[in-house]
Amino acid sequence: MSSSTSSTEALETLNALSASAITLLSQLEAAVSRIASQNNLAATATVTEKPTAANTNNPPVDALSLAHDSASLIKAHATKISLLIINEPFTPTAITKVLRELVAAPVPSLAAAVEGCTPERYTSTIQQDLAWRASRVLRELKELVTRIPTDGKVLSDAKKNVSAAGRGSIATTGVLWSACDDVTTFAKRGFGGNLVYKVDQLRDTLKDVMEELKEWGEETEAEDDDDDDEGEDDGGVDDDGAVAQVTAALASASVSGTQDAQAILDDLMGAQRYIPRDDPDRIRARLDSCLRRLRLTSLFYQATVKRRLKSLPHLPPASPSDIPPRLDEVMSVLKRIPERFGSLALAFYELEPSEIDRLMDECFFDAFAASELLVKPWDGQKDEFTDWALRFQIEIKKG
Repeated sequence: MSSSTSSTEALETLNALSASAITLLSQLEAAVSRIASQNNLAATATVTEKPTAANTNNPPVDALSLAHDSASLIKAHATKISLLIINEPFTPTAITKVLRELVAAPVPSLAAAVEGCTPERYTSTIQQDLAWRASRVLRELKELVTRIPTDGKVLSDAKKNVSAAGRGSIATTGVLWSACDDVTTFAKRGFGGNLVYKVDQLRDTLKDVMEELKEWGEETEAEDDDDDDEGEDDGGVDDDGAVAQVTAALASASVSGTQDAQAILDDLMGAQRYIPRDDPDRIRARLDSCLRRLRLTSLFYQATVKRRLKSLPHLPPASPSDIPPRLDEVMSVLKRIPERFGSLALAFYELEPSEIDRLMDECFFDAFAASELLVKPWDGQKDEFTDWALRFQIEIKKG
């Protein structure tokens, strides 16, 4: 057999394997993404046909450790492929060997890790977070495989470097590295550590909302003081000047430009969205009450991390336990609270008292509900946090 014939067959083998790998990666990414988006338990059966510890008599596999090892191997193999497709000589057999190892072990193992990270043991929160990260790895690996040359030549500079036409192979490899590192970091945090990390992030969001609301209230007060004390002497534009500017802008707008005129009016009205001096709707009192209880809620998140989540083990319970479903219920409420506070902040900015009252009731009802779910320790009836949570419930009810 001539060398040219051998090279042709090697290239054909590589191209066929690349096409099969892309198909497999697409299927696994779709299945894992479904878990990430909706925790569809039925979808886990389509991730891989291999039996896992979840459906055998063997001891349960450490899904996070499996994800860590799989992502590490994917990163190492992808690095080899990335170098092989840009450096002379182009060697289809070498690329085929690495790609075959990838699809034979680490790729299906990563999907199996998501499947093995069951809500019953790890919580839906952790499974969905792992699935989202794993889907990124599979997606970016697929992007790299699509860049394997089919013509038997290494990639040109234009194809390996970032260009106006799109992301080159080197940048694609970098994004894949980042996705793999995200999985390994997630796995290293472990069962309890990931829940701590998640709640800390949610608390940061709460603190951001609290600071924004506080600054909004303080800024409106400063604007009121400037109007009272300085008037036109500060070189700014007074109310009459502002009206004159808007009138002039409206006059210059063309007859057909009704949208422009409307935008100018909207801007003028939007600029007046501060708490009025007389405050007939008692927005200021509502803001003070909100900020006080928002601080309490932020403290509750901090206490939850310290007294409940940091006591969780690195690995989840091996035997059936009521802790994972209880954690899922808690996490569902804790994730909802910052979202509602964001909507509450918008209601304040729009000066809508009825909407403010409605959303405040929802926010603080959720905070009360979360504390009720955490009153008891994981194994017992009462501890130091129990008394603190009961006091929190009393304070959060106060208007």
